[in-house]
Amino acid sequence: MVTTTTMQAVQLQVPGGPEVLSVVDLPVPVPAPGAVRVKAQAIGAGGPDVLIRNGTYKWMPPLPAIPGNELAGVIDAVGLGVTRLKVGDRVLVSARELPLRGGCYVQYICVSEAVPFLLPQTIAFDDAVSLGNFQLALALLASNGNLPAQAILVPGAAGGVATALAQVARARGLRVIGTASTPEKQAFARENGVSDLVDADPKGLPQQVMALTGGRGVDMAFDHIGGELFIACLRSLAPSGMAVSYNILAGPPSHDVFDEMRKLLARSLAVRTFSIHAVDSDAALRRGLMEQAIRLMAEGQVKAPRAMHLPLTEARKAHELLDTGGTLGKLVLVP
Repeated sequence: MVTTTTMQAVQLQVPGGPEVLSVVDLPVPVPAPGAVRVKAQAIGAGGPDVLIRNGTYKWMPPLPAIPGNELAGVIDAVGLGVTRLKVGDRVLVSARELPLRGGCYVQYICVSEAVPFLLPQTIAFDDAVSLGNFQLALALLASNGNLPAQAILVPGAAGGVATALAQVARARGLRVIGTASTPEKQAFARENGVSDLVDADPKGLPQQVMALTGGRGVDMAFDHIGGELFIACLRSLAPSGMAVSYNILAGPPSHDVFDEMRKLLARSLAVRTFSIHAVDSDAALRRGLMEQAIRLMAEGQVKAPRAMHLPLTEARKAHELLDTGGTLGKLVLVP
């Protein structure tokens, strides 16, 4: 039961650093016909929120904008004509289901009843806000057409998407080779499914991968860095292997990719650039991937990484940590 007419939200008027995030009071939304209102219990903070904050997100919502792409909570009000959901249902709201990205750094959110995903009791709210990474991991692993695979390479294996990739791959019986830069990150990577760790230096990475795999290489390599690392991923592939680029934090590949592939012609390699936005217009596929992620977590085949909690009012601090890579696991804002 709502006892106030206002709620706290985190908003930016102009793009910039963490300092542009402000806590504001907004009216508590009222669900329109066909909509439901969700009272937030946990809000995920992650990379896309940073892109919204600094104004570089390709799917930027209009300003003033509210960041936030994952919110888990309880339905506390429904609009006229709602039949699929009811008050008291535990749900996840993903901004991938909304007309505009963001919008989840709030105490209450109203969305169409078609948007939320029902959460089983076995999934805690804190864990639910990591489900988007598992949805993404499932899509990444399917990007080779679900061809048979034995091993994958996951550089930066302590990151959010990387740990989800490692866990899903391990659940499928795949060998996961990863890199991590510090002892703490290495332990975290192993905790989340990485079976073998190698040095991240691109110059020696392919040789280490080949040594671990008896000269065969990995079936898929997932790169979010670019630069020299993408070329190292190519050189680490097994015959008919695929390198998947899902970000280029260090810029484009350092060499001509087609030339590198021709040099490795006997391996018949493939390259794919990947974005989850590829399924924006395919609701059945997109929602199916999330439902699959929910099932995997509910069954205990994957688990959410440990969480670091901050109050919603400390969103600036959360973004400072995101900017510096100062956390392991999921950052969860508590409304």
